[in-house]
Amino acid sequence: MTRMAEILFLAHRLPFPPDKGDKIRSFHILRRLAAHHRIRLGTFVDDPDDRDRVRHLAPWCAELCVRPLRRAHRLGRALRGLVAKEPLSVALYADPVMQAWVDERLERCDLALAFSGQSARFFLRARSSTPWLLDLVDCDSEKWRALAARARGPRRRLFAREAERLLAFERRAVAAAARTFLVTRSEADLLAERAPEIAARLWVLENGVDAAFFDPAEVRPDPWGEPGPPRLLFTGVMDYPPNVEAVCWFAREVLPALRARFGRVRFAIVGARPARAVTRLADPPDLLVTGRVEDVRGWLRHADVAVAPLWLARGVPNKVLEAMAMARPVIVTPGAAAALHARPGEELLVGADARGFVEAITGLFTDRARAAALGAAARAHVLRWHDWNVTLAPLDAAIAALAAPRSRGHGSPA
Repeated sequence: MTRMAEILFLAHRLPFPPDKGDKIRSFHILRRLAAHHRIRLGTFVDDPDDRDRVRHLAPWCAELCVRPLRRAHRLGRALRGLVAKEPLSVALYADPVMQAWVDERLERCDLALAFSGQSARFFLRARSSTPWLLDLVDCDSEKWRALAARARGPRRRLFAREAERLLAFERRAVAAAARTFLVTRSEADLLAERAPEIAARLWVLENGVDAAFFDPAEVRPDPWGEPGPPRLLFTGVMDYPPNVEAVCWFAREVLPALRARFGRVRFAIVGARPARAVTRLADPPDLLVTGRVEDVRGWLRHADVAVAPLWLARGVPNKVLEAMAMARPVIVTPGAAAALHARPGEELLVGADARGFVEAITGLFTDRARAAALGAAARAHVLRWHDWNVTLAPLDAAIAALAAPRSRGHGSPA
């Protein structure tokens, strides 16, 4: 690690609490940076519940600029984005106060880091020679392309437009950043295929998991209530379209077949902001939709099997890493399995369709010794490959390469 540097860190969503995909990643990056450097954080609050959580970031930040992202702002900015031919998901963050804050501080920093393409917008518009890194996480343009392929009517055209505009924006942002990270090699390769001219500027920064926090050895109360019937668990933010699609598909295509074999089978959908399509699935006590919970570890600790039937999402899902860290046997789709480097059949199971999920779950329900062995192997895998100290090493190297020359010129940070 290089000497202490002054780093301007922008995140499109408050990186606390670390309870959903992007916030988990941005929080651990912030904590890692703050252990060795002086951090000025600019971020947005899009959830009213997060307003009271800003204070929790103070121990890691020398300065904070927190801006609201209200619904009224989003509509006006989206309309301006349409006129300006800008990606709508980027135009939502066209905040002049944040831009002024970034412009004023950027030259005083050794380097900067943009978490997500939305944050890159501010560095692209700044007039500064300060180098900056970009954590793009996913190839978002490809997600919109996939959504467009499934949509119909005006939504199809809107999603296709967003995919096209986002790809152009990603090309521009990656070309301007000193180095760009994506969550998996497959994501980096996908963007490189779409934009060959930026292929050499793409690096991989995989997701990690806090295995000390997600420790199955700790005794935790059982939030499931009634003992007895086998328990299946899905965790995630439940207004996210790939998660909504996943649980609706599972409840429709897999759960009835399992109940035909075993009688009662309980399925819990644990996560904040369940969409209407998800709340309609609720049928207590055997199909639970909990909404946000304070601590997901009890649900994981007392589940028999965790499932992640994610057909749209790519990358390394945090929900899968957390379940594996808690030594739960996990069944995933082929795309999620490819991102994890885990050995199918030994560290996790893969279901390519409804029948595959039914057979995999049946095997675990009927062979508890195998389920326990699979869970133990899953935890060993994430301890070896997905500890944050391991996965964030490429970021350390990039900062060392960029910050050291400027630090020698600037002297000690103020």
